[in-house]
Amino acid sequence: MELELRHLRVLCAIADTGSVGRAAALLGYTQPAVSTQLRRIERHLGEPLFDRDASGARATPYGAEVVAQARDVLARADAIGHRPAAARARRTLRVAATNSPMLSGTMSRARTRLPELSLTMTSVYASSRIVELLEEGAADVAIAADYPGMELRHSAAVRHRGIVTEPTFVALPARHRLRQCAQVQLADLAADEWFLTPDDGAGWPGVFHDACAAAGFAPVAVHEFLGDPTQLQSMIADGLGVSMVQPTLRPIPNVLVKPLAGSPLWCRYVLAWRPDAVTDDVVDALFQSATAAYRDLVAQAPHLRAWASRTWTGAGA
Repeated sequence: MELELRHLRVLCAIADTGSVGRAAALLGYTQPAVSTQLRRIERHLGEPLFDRDASGARATPYGAEVVAQARDVLARADAIGHRPAAARARRTLRVAATNSPMLSGTMSRARTRLPELSLTMTSVYASSRIVELLEEGAADVAIAADYPGMELRHSAAVRHRGIVTEPTFVALPARHRLRQCAQVQLADLAADEWFLTPDDGAGWPGVFHDACAAAGFAPVAVHEFLGDPTQLQSMIADGLGVSMVQPTLRPIPNVLVKPLAGSPLWCRYVLAWRPDAVTDDVVDALFQSATAAYRDLVAQAPHLRAWASRTWTGAGA
């Protein structure tokens, strides 16, 4: 025979009532039927499970172990498909987010900090579209981007808070003519072809073209690219062009990430939310999660740390 849940319930009933007869009454069986079931179970297991006499039935030491295991199995079986009431009541927080390396670390930390919320995420490239989702009530909170002098625009129904403002770096092939430079003059890239991400509705790539114009040139060729960052880096490694990148980018082999002299381009990441959908404590938890995630990225970006060391040391000299 094979033990089934009904057999385990028989054992637990006998242990709970202290009698085969009372167990039978509890389960709605006849006493002979329960006695027969018990004998079959004991034969299957090879040892007596209960000492029986006129006063009732008491579990043997081995029987007590089996009953304890049976209770555990029955509890697990009863829990299948049933979530605790607290879990069923968890509210969903809808997150929209633009492309950012901090996203993964932010979401994992937020899930730890906000266990009462169920977080769902939608990846959205354009920050202008993220604002629309918030305005329409299709998202509750978001990570978006804007640029100095071009603050994220939205109605009073949405609020935002800056997470971090970072310089924009450039990714070059490892064999690039400027590979030995600690920092790169934007004007020295006038002859290069560029990979640029599309219009994000917040100021990009206009700020890039403005910086190029201020450096005295217009790009000779621009390839619009929006896709896998690893694929982009592979094309850079093959010498097909250069690209503006986030300074926390971890380069693949044959790609160099370098700062631009004078830091002509900056980007700010912001936390935006609907105050009618998100409480202040949730906003604080998300903000702390994002800043902690960014610190981790900086710790893994030696080129960014080296730039910061040179820049801020020089500023304080």
